[in-house]
Amino acid sequence: MTITAAALAAHRRLAERVADLTDDQAREPSVLPGWTRGHVLAHVEGVTEAMARQAENEGTKLEPYPGGRPARDAAIEERAGRSAAEHREAIAAAVARLEKAWSEVRDWATPVGYRDGTMEGTAYAVWREVAIHTFDLGLGPVVFEPEFCEHLVDFLATRVPDGVQLSLVSPGRKWTIGAGEPHELRGEATDLVLWLAGREPLGEVTGPRPELDPWP
Repeated sequence: MTITAAALAAHRRLAERVADLTDDQAREPSVLPGWTRGHVLAHVEGVTEAMARQAENEGTKLEPYPGGRPARDAAIEERAGRSAAEHREAIAAAVARLEKAWSEVRDWATPVGYRDGTMEGTAYAVWREVAIHTFDLGLGPVVFEPEFCEHLVDFLATRVPDGVQLSLVSPGRKWTIGAGEPHELRGEATDLVLWLAGREPLGEVTGPRPELDPWP
């Protein structure tokens, strides 16, 4: 599966998860402190639009959000209180825009403004954001595919602080990151990468948990 296909598949799973979301549920707290589910959905819409904008302007390095982080945050607050149906419609429109923009990309190695990376990197960003925020909605457990777990461990490896060797052990898979004082955590792969992403896993994770550095 290509990275764009994986990202769009993550969006389909999110759409299925919120298909029956009610207005009251949209206003309830999410897993993220201070954010309702509406905030999470507004953010998913915004980041999807931002990555579509990167593709629509291929060859021009634009910042992801016009107006920067303050404008991004203001848009989330403005959109958070929408009805559940309005959230679903807005995200669907953003996905359609993204899919069209991606279909017209000429070179996935094109530099972009997002993280001073490449167009391909924006597709990985959509994959990460949508998959993790599906969990953040707090609408039940999620199970990440093995390929996503591999990507997320690689992306978040810099969160392991200096002087720590972190081993994440799940059935059939072990990741070892860093060097120094050993910390071995055991659990299902999804729970381990959720912890690495700063979330409290729903399943059991055993072992001493080191303090993690910020997101890269």
